[in-house]
Amino acid sequence: MYRLLSAVTAPAAAPGGLASSCGRRGVHQRAGLPPLGHGWVGGLGLGLGLALGVKLAGGLRGAAPAQPPTAPDPEASPLAEPPQEQSLAPWSPQTPALPRSRCFARAIESSRDLLHRIKDEVGAPGIVVGVSVDGKEVWSEGLGYADVENRVPCKPETVMRIASISKSLTMVALAKLWEAGKLDLDIPVQHYVPEFPEKEYEGEKVSVTTRLLISHLSGIRHYEKDMKKVKEEKAYKALKMMKETVAFEQEKEGKSNEKNDFTKFKTEQENEAKCRNSKPGKKKNDFEQGELYLKEKFENSIESLKLFKNDPLFFKPGSQFLYSTFGYTLLAAIVERASGCKYLDYMQKIFHDLDMLTTVQEENEPVIYNRARFYVYNKKKRLVNTPYVDNSYKWAGGGFLSTVGDLLKFGNAMLYGYQVGLFKNSNENLLPGYLKPETMVMMWTPVPNTEMSWDKEGKYAMAWGVVEKKQTYGSCRKQRHYASHTGGAVGASSVLLVLPEELDTETLNNKVPPRGIIVSIICNMQSVGLNSTALKIALEFDKDRLD
Repeated sequence: MYRLLSAVTAPAAAPGGLASSCGRRGVHQRAGLPPLGHGWVGGLGLGLGLALGVKLAGGLRGAAPAQPPTAPDPEASPLAEPPQEQSLAPWSPQTPALPRSRCFARAIESSRDLLHRIKDEVGAPGIVVGVSVDGKEVWSEGLGYADVENRVPCKPETVMRIASISKSLTMVALAKLWEAGKLDLDIPVQHYVPEFPEKEYEGEKVSVTTRLLISHLSGIRHYEKDMKKVKEEKAYKALKMMKETVAFEQEKEGKSNEKNDFTKFKTEQENEAKCRNSKPGKKKNDFEQGELYLKEKFENSIESLKLFKNDPLFFKPGSQFLYSTFGYTLLAAIVERASGCKYLDYMQKIFHDLDMLTTVQEENEPVIYNRARFYVYNKKKRLVNTPYVDNSYKWAGGGFLSTVGDLLKFGNAMLYGYQVGLFKNSNENLLPGYLKPETMVMMWTPVPNTEMSWDKEGKYAMAWGVVEKKQTYGSCRKQRHYASHTGGAVGASSVLLVLPEELDTETLNNKVPPRGIIVSIICNMQSVGLNSTALKIALEFDKDRLD
């Protein structure tokens, strides 16, 4: 009881000195007033009893009494973080903005507005974004709905199809086997997978290698089975590109004499005629191809080969670029034979090493928490659920599920491996990257005769599209070096983009890898181009980072 009374009466003590042994009676007498009688003591007891009763009743009700405004504590740090901004565990559904995000408030606001615009423009039900700066996640957010029917909002933990970003994951498996000496990238694939028949092109025996498969130069078809349509389209694109190149070069040279003008006019007429004559008929896009909607379950990668292994090559290996998800199905079989493990088991070990705990192969039966539903617009422009598909035939090329957080971890692991070699001389205590620096340089070096469909400025490398640094004119557009991969699946679109910092060797002593911006975006709507949006977001954060 004494302690309770002390707690109630504690505020009565003078703020700056010791409590007087005489309490209020001593203060009263020192003031020269008549002495207090014993009734004062009774009144004090009654007052304390009432106060104690109120305090105990409030505690029993579980209600904390409202506190009056108080002056700030002079000993409290003015930089202390308010409680509501303390970071929670990254997997909490109520994860607030990270403290570092305040440094990027302008970039976050601008990027959020951009994503709202893209989402509204394409009519996407939901979209999730994640951004990391120098290896630390600074922003992740979901917009719209992961499940429209049940009004489940998107959040950073939402799991979606990542589509062809799966190719970049498979590349890590191939790279680890290559580093371990278990895989030769330049011998015929039949050395590992004899079930894949030897090939001929126009009567000539040709070799398909792992390296050619990785960069889509093998000649193996994609979803389009009509070789004539594919060749017509490739010829048309080549002529169109040649015309654009000639026009650019002539414009760069400036004014020419009348003879050159006449030659230019004649060349343009001839090119236009060729383009008109070679323009292909209407070609089905990937989402109109039946194989994209397969419902058959395949037990392993070897079994999946039956879909295409007996089809002829569309081009001579190494001669032309033809994007092929089926090529990665064959790569999965190579991973199995070179590693001695099932493809999915080998990939799960990699995901464990990279701390990608929410990345799994897509299967219908397992309960996968936070999995989104996937949507498309029908012919009447109404939002509908996508049909059921089984992606077991293409896990390596487009069959994984993941979150933006896991994709950021993956991007940072790749960026760390790419940069750590530059820092070794200045910091010997750095841990090695998951892949060696020379491996990452090889993977992010553009390959001749390839294309990067989501950015015409770039080329395809090894399971990544790469745009190299370039600036043509002074005080004009400066093209930044970056690597990315996009994805498009039934009811889903995705992108993972890595924008490395332009490092100065003189300032490496004060830095540690990874240095740069990583952006990942996933969306539960197909045919949404996201690479340019990711690049804009990366540049916004890079601007705030430099400021």
